[in-house]
Amino acid sequence: MDASSHWASQYRLAQAIGVPPCRINEIVHGKRRITPETAVRMAKTLGLSERYWLNVQGDYDIEVEKDRHQSELDAITRIIACVTRRRHRR
Repeated sequence: MDASSHWASQYRLAQAIGVPPCRINEIVHGKRRITPETAVRMAKTLGLSERYWLNVQGDYDIEVEKDRHQSELDAITRIIACVTRRRHRR
């Protein structure tokens, strides 16, 4: 897909869900989040659930944070909890 048809698809989606084209472009380029409002609109138009779109945003947010803080995360040591099972007496 070339740049002009990519933009046309963004524009078409924006028109279909009733938002400014810049909103879709900013979402595509990671400059704006998919809000619940946008998720509801996209779900209605594209046939995927609102939760799907919010999960896509959540997954993206997690990856951005991992990338942003990778060296700090690498320095964190896992704590393993010791869990004992108690037998119930009858």
